[in-house]
Amino acid sequence: MTAEQFNYRLLGLQQRMFSYALTLTTNEEDANDLLQETNYRALSSREKFVINTNFSAWMHTIMRNSFINNYRRRYKMRQAPMLVDEVNYLSNKYYTNDTPDRLHYTGEIRTHMNNLDNDFKQPLTMHMEGYKYKEIAEKLEMPIGTVKSRIFFGRKKLQQLID
Repeated sequence: MTAEQFNYRLLGLQQRMFSYALTLTTNEEDANDLLQETNYRALSSREKFVINTNFSAWMHTIMRNSFINNYRRRYKMRQAPMLVDEVNYLSNKYYTNDTPDRLHYTGEIRTHMNNLDNDFKQPLTMHMEGYKYKEIAEKLEMPIGTVKSRIFFGRKKLQQLID
Protein backbone atom coordinates (compact mmCIF):
# COMPACT_ATOMS: atom_id res chain seq x y z
CA MET A 1 0.00 0.00 0.00
CA THR A 2 1.40 3.38 -0.98
CA ALA A 3 1.59 6.28 1.42
CA GLU A 4 -1.11 8.07 -0.57
CA GLN A 5 -3.50 5.12 -0.32
CA PHE A 6 -2.80 4.77 3.39
CA ASN A 7 -3.47 8.47 4.01
CA TYR A 8 -6.68 8.32 1.96
CA ARG A 9 -7.98 5.42 4.06
CA LEU A 10 -6.91 7.18 7.24
CA LEU A 11 -8.76 10.37 6.31
CA GLY A 12 -11.85 8.38 5.36
CA LEU A 13 -12.09 6.94 8.88
CA GLN A 14 -11.71 10.19 10.82
CA GLN A 15 -15.40 10.74 11.60
CA ARG A 16 -15.98 7.14 12.73
CA MET A 17 -12.77 7.20 14.76
CA PHE A 18 -13.81 10.45 16.44
CA SER A 19 -17.18 8.92 17.35
CA TYR A 20 -15.42 5.90 18.84
CA ALA A 21 -13.02 8.16 20.75
CA LEU A 22 -15.98 10.10 22.10
CA THR A 23 -17.59 6.92 23.40
CA LEU A 24 -14.35 5.97 25.14
CA THR A 25 -13.54 9.34 26.68
CA THR A 26 -17.00 10.97 27.03
CA ASN A 27 -15.26 14.31 26.52
CA GLU A 28 -14.81 16.08 23.20
CA GLU A 29 -11.40 17.54 24.04
CA ASP A 30 -10.04 14.19 25.22
CA ALA A 31 -11.58 12.53 22.17
CA ASN A 32 -9.68 14.93 19.89
CA ASP A 33 -6.45 14.18 21.77
CA LEU A 34 -7.05 10.44 21.50
CA LEU A 35 -7.81 10.72 17.78
CA GLN A 36 -4.63 12.71 17.23
CA GLU A 37 -2.55 10.19 19.16
CA THR A 38 -4.14 7.33 17.21
CA ASN A 39 -3.39 9.02 13.89
CA TYR A 40 0.20 9.62 14.96
CA ARG A 41 0.68 5.99 16.00
CA ALA A 42 -0.92 4.72 12.81
CA LEU A 43 1.26 6.94 10.63
CA SER A 44 4.42 6.07 12.53
CA SER A 45 3.74 2.33 12.23
CA ARG A 46 2.33 2.36 8.70
CA GLU A 47 4.80 -0.31 7.58
CA LYS A 48 3.33 -2.73 10.16
CA PHE A 49 -0.09 -2.70 8.52
CA VAL A 50 -0.69 -5.95 6.64
CA ILE A 51 -2.30 -5.48 3.24
CA ASN A 52 -5.68 -7.20 2.70
CA THR A 53 -6.61 -6.95 6.38
CA ASN A 54 -9.32 -4.80 7.93
CA PHE A 55 -7.88 -1.28 8.10
CA SER A 56 -10.76 -0.01 10.26
CA ALA A 57 -10.26 -2.78 12.82
CA TRP A 58 -6.53 -2.05 12.89
CA MET A 59 -7.22 1.64 13.59
CA HIS A 60 -9.82 0.83 16.26
CA THR A 61 -7.33 -1.49 17.97
CA ILE A 62 -4.69 1.25 18.00
CA MET A 63 -7.20 3.69 19.51
CA ARG A 64 -8.43 1.22 22.12
CA ASN A 65 -4.87 0.37 23.19
CA SER A 66 -3.93 4.06 23.36
CA PHE A 67 -6.97 4.75 25.51
CA ILE A 68 -6.14 1.87 27.86
CA ASN A 69 -2.51 2.99 28.17
CA ASN A 70 -3.57 6.56 28.94
CA TYR A 71 -6.09 5.34 31.50
CA ARG A 72 -3.48 3.20 33.24
CA ARG A 73 -1.04 6.10 33.24
CA ARG A 74 -3.62 8.40 34.85
CA TYR A 75 -4.60 5.74 37.36
CA LYS A 76 -0.98 5.29 38.44
CA MET A 77 -0.61 9.04 38.83
CA ARG A 78 -3.68 9.13 41.11
CA GLN A 79 -2.29 6.26 43.16
CA ALA A 80 1.06 7.98 43.73
CA PRO A 81 1.53 8.77 47.40
CA MET A 82 1.31 12.32 48.64
CA LEU A 83 5.04 12.10 49.29
CA VAL A 84 5.72 12.47 45.56
CA ASP A 85 4.23 15.97 45.74
CA GLU A 86 6.45 16.74 48.68
CA VAL A 87 9.62 15.65 46.86
CA ASN A 88 9.70 18.83 44.79
CA TYR A 89 9.09 20.95 47.87
CA LEU A 90 11.86 19.29 49.87
CA SER A 91 14.38 19.54 47.06
CA ASN A 92 13.65 23.22 46.28
CA LYS A 93 15.99 25.35 48.41
CA TYR A 94 14.27 28.59 47.39
CA TYR A 95 10.68 27.65 48.26
CA THR A 96 9.11 30.59 50.08
CA ASN A 97 5.62 29.42 51.07
CA ASP A 98 6.71 28.31 54.56
CA THR A 99 3.54 28.11 56.59
CA PRO A 100 3.75 26.66 60.12
CA ASP A 101 1.81 23.58 59.02
CA ARG A 102 4.12 23.05 56.06
CA LEU A 103 7.22 23.44 58.23
CA HIS A 104 5.86 20.98 60.79
CA TYR A 105 4.97 18.45 58.10
CA THR A 106 8.38 18.79 56.44
CA GLY A 107 10.11 18.33 59.77
CA GLU A 108 8.03 15.24 60.39
CA ILE A 109 9.01 13.78 57.02
CA ARG A 110 12.69 14.45 57.68
CA THR A 111 12.45 12.87 61.13
CA HIS A 112 10.89 9.76 59.64
CA MET A 113 13.49 9.77 56.85
CA ASN A 114 16.21 9.53 59.51
CA ASN A 115 14.45 6.45 60.93
CA LEU A 116 14.71 4.56 57.64
CA ASP A 117 17.40 1.93 57.13
CA ASN A 118 20.44 3.38 55.39
CA ASP A 119 19.80 0.94 52.49
CA PHE A 120 16.59 2.86 51.72
CA LYS A 121 17.45 6.30 53.08
CA GLN A 122 20.50 6.99 50.93
CA PRO A 123 18.96 6.20 47.50
CA LEU A 124 15.68 7.92 48.43
CA THR A 125 17.48 11.04 49.67
CA MET A 126 19.59 11.21 46.52
CA HIS A 127 16.46 10.76 44.38
CA MET A 128 14.71 13.57 46.26
CA GLU A 129 17.75 15.78 45.66
CA GLY A 130 17.28 15.31 41.92
CA TYR A 131 19.76 12.57 41.05
CA LYS A 132 18.73 10.26 38.22
CA TYR A 133 18.49 6.52 38.82
CA LYS A 134 21.61 5.91 36.74
CA GLU A 135 23.61 8.49 38.71
CA ILE A 136 22.51 6.98 42.01
CA ALA A 137 23.42 3.49 40.80
CA GLU A 138 26.89 4.62 39.75
CA LYS A 139 27.52 6.58 42.93
CA LEU A 140 26.34 3.77 45.23
CA GLU A 141 27.89 1.07 43.01
CA MET A 142 24.74 -1.05 42.66
CA PRO A 143 22.51 -2.17 39.80
CA ILE A 144 19.90 0.32 38.61
CA GLY A 145 17.10 -2.16 39.36
CA THR A 146 18.22 -2.32 42.99
CA VAL A 147 18.20 1.47 43.17
CA LYS A 148 14.67 1.66 41.77
CA SER A 149 13.34 -0.97 44.15
CA ARG A 150 15.01 0.64 47.17
CA ILE A 151 13.51 4.01 46.29
CA PHE A 152 10.11 2.40 45.80
CA PHE A 153 10.22 0.47 49.07
CA GLY A 154 11.77 3.43 50.88
CA ARG A 155 8.79 5.57 49.84
CA LYS A 156 6.41 2.83 50.97
CA LYS A 157 8.10 2.54 54.38
CA LEU A 158 8.19 6.32 54.75
CA GLN A 159 4.50 6.56 53.95
CA GLN A 160 3.73 3.86 56.54
CA LEU A 161 5.75 5.77 59.15
CA ILE A 162 3.91 8.99 58.36
CA ASP A 163 0.44 7.41 58.44
